[in-house]
Amino acid sequence: MSSVTSTPAFALTDEHRQFRDAVRQLAEERVAPHAADVDRDQRYPSEAIAACAAMELPALGMPAEHGGAGADMVTQAIMAEELARVCASTSVTMLVSKLGMLPVMNFGSDEMKRRYLPKVASGGSQSSYCLSEADAGSDVAAMRTRAVRDGDDYVLSGTKYWITNAGVSDTYTVFAKTDPDAGHRGISCFLVEAGWGVQVAKLEHKMGLRGSPTGEVVFDGVRVPAANRIGEEGQGFAIAMHTLDRSRPTIGAQAVGIAQGALDYAAGYMKQRVAFGRPIAELQGLRFMVADMAMRTEAARTLVYRACSAVDEGDAHGELSMLGAMAKAFASDAAMSVTTDAVQLLGGYGYTTEFPVERFMRDAKITQIYEGTNQVQRVVISKSLLG
Repeated sequence: MSSVTSTPAFALTDEHRQFRDAVRQLAEERVAPHAADVDRDQRYPSEAIAACAAMELPALGMPAEHGGAGADMVTQAIMAEELARVCASTSVTMLVSKLGMLPVMNFGSDEMKRRYLPKVASGGSQSSYCLSEADAGSDVAAMRTRAVRDGDDYVLSGTKYWITNAGVSDTYTVFAKTDPDAGHRGISCFLVEAGWGVQVAKLEHKMGLRGSPTGEVVFDGVRVPAANRIGEEGQGFAIAMHTLDRSRPTIGAQAVGIAQGALDYAAGYMKQRVAFGRPIAELQGLRFMVADMAMRTEAARTLVYRACSAVDEGDAHGELSMLGAMAKAFASDAAMSVTTDAVQLLGGYGYTTEFPVERFMRDAKITQIYEGTNQVQRVVISKSLLG
């Protein structure tokens, strides 16, 4: 049998590496200086977002025909990773508008694409994804938000919880029941402009991602033109799952960035911290901890890139759902482990807010929860393997 050699689709090109260097420089010079006070004051990272927009990063995930860069998913993952390496709040803010616009890109009308995508690509508009409710997180079919047809409009009523960018976004991609008796087959999807009556009832006080607003969004008889329905009636559940399959790898990338930031800081600290007359970097037990942290981070990074390549291939082999779940779950578990070890390596200093590793640890936790808990990811993986 003749041998066949090829370059894996997820191997970094020279362009990827150059882009990573450019985003890393931006992150260290324009994002990192504000990360601690953004977290402490629970404020929106406006300086960082402006810097990202100046570098045209919001355009990465948008199609070229609508003002975007049409970048591949590995490039988008690199952006998420490098920003999360210094400030996870900035990273998730740069990801959420793409999440909100994915249903428009993949299922929206041509008119909807022309109207909304260029605004997001320019950085002049932001979007949120409204799926979860108080009693309908992982159990999407239990949602209670209703959309009732009234002539040329739908009237939306209900409350969405845990909405990233609440109060900041200009549009909200909302999933609601058009047929309350049809389970997940009765869910439809809508793009709702903030000015049509969207209310933010409260913002959450969170353990991590404190610079990214998360809130309770209320739709109290909000009228939405039928032209702003995304896809067909009853297609909402399929749209939601299709979207999350393509978004989860970038949550994995965010987790990798958090882990890498913690690893970098802990390794640098160990070279300077002296105990028993020598740098603690010379202590074998601690060196082995760092080696394990690096292995977990690199393994997570490679799995994330592999899942991203499946998105770019258009899920040609039908493995995206499983790979996306694997990437998200493995990378977030790795981030939690690596950041916990980073705190341990700094000892008492790691437990104080004077050093960033405790922030990395707090930020890592949410990556195990949002866009489907890691327990749900394991359901997805096992179903792909076992039926």
